[in-house]
Amino acid sequence: MTINRRQFTQMAAAIAAAGAAPMAWAADTVKIGYVSPQTGPLAPFGEADKWVIDQMKTAFKDGITIGGKKHVVQIILKDSQSNPNRAGEVANDLILKDKVALILTAGTPETANPVSDACELNEVPCISSVVPWQPWFFGRKGNPATGFNYTYHLFWGLEDVIANYSNGWKSVATNKKVGGLFPNDGDGNAWGDKELGFPKPLASMGFTLNDPGRFQNGTQDFSAQISAFKKDGVEVVTGVVIPPDAKTFLTQAKQQGFKPKVITLGKALLFPGAIEALGDLGYGLSTEVWWTPSHPFTSSLTKQSAKALAEAYEVGTKKQWTQPIGFAHALFEVASNALTRTKSLKANDVRDAIAATAIDSVVGPVKWGGQGPFKNVSKTPLVLGQWVKGTKNKVELVIVNNETAKNIPTGGALKLL
Repeated sequence: MTINRRQFTQMAAAIAAAGAAPMAWAADTVKIGYVSPQTGPLAPFGEADKWVIDQMKTAFKDGITIGGKKHVVQIILKDSQSNPNRAGEVANDLILKDKVALILTAGTPETANPVSDACELNEVPCISSVVPWQPWFFGRKGNPATGFNYTYHLFWGLEDVIANYSNGWKSVATNKKVGGLFPNDGDGNAWGDKELGFPKPLASMGFTLNDPGRFQNGTQDFSAQISAFKKDGVEVVTGVVIPPDAKTFLTQAKQQGFKPKVITLGKALLFPGAIEALGDLGYGLSTEVWWTPSHPFTSSLTKQSAKALAEAYEVGTKKQWTQPIGFAHALFEVASNALTRTKSLKANDVRDAIAATAIDSVVGPVKWGGQGPFKNVSKTPLVLGQWVKGTKNKVELVIVNNETAKNIPTGGALKLL
């Protein structure tokens, strides 16, 4: 084929123009999907995600080398709207429309489970967190003998939360009568399960559990539960409720003259905003603690300590640190580490790289196969905390029991309400 001078000039100009933006064509793109509750009643679980993703854009600004070739990293955030159906829909969009290489997800079973299910069905690798492993594994009908093929999880389990709560309760004087608030959702059904949840281990430790039965999230009347607890002489209240329900229960308990000595709730009491919204009712409440600035861990990706990461968040957002920061960050640590080790972006290669992960992350060691009950679960440490009046902030979370993770320092002891 022969070309004239004009065609040659046009081709040369096109090549020069392409050369001015080499990343546009020289580097491939790897897409990472991220699904979390940005809106709805579970939004506090996703509050830090946009900040973490902005941090990752900086961490990945030079791209990632995958299979010997440089890739631009594109992170696509989707809002589950705190709705399981919506979570599944946006996961399918990421898989089928955006063609992501892997999906990260966090923020209670209502988001993580349907996203994990969509990934398993479509054979796309997924890393999830911020769900105790039992509601994630058994809530998805996992078979302990075989596990899952494409979905991997990092978090603690109900055995850890039960150990921490009961360790705290044993350290103070009560009649060992416990009232349970377990809603009709993924967490509530797991925590209240007679075999997998609280009833059996509490009984073996000499606690009696009064469980008045399941209720719907968003309920406006806890009179039946309060009445049952008062009648039984309950001195410890526990359960796993969404923040609005905790406020309703605590307000009505006060109005109806129910004054337990200890209130230790999962989910609702994790976030400083929720405690501040309770006013004086918030002081002295206790909850599980998955991550704080005082955790002795460092990011494998940015080399920030837990303390430095929390401080960067506070400077960047002008908000108080919150527990999910560490786990949102850790999900990207695992993703980055796996992508740099995978042979290619084929789903099975990425999955195999995830399964072979062994890193020290900002939430502690992450390793599948040997650091959890099943091959798909890597357990992270858990301690107990109590909310107190703050000096720097209105409220502060103090670690009050570390019997299950001695390397995480305490800041005090559990005090009665």
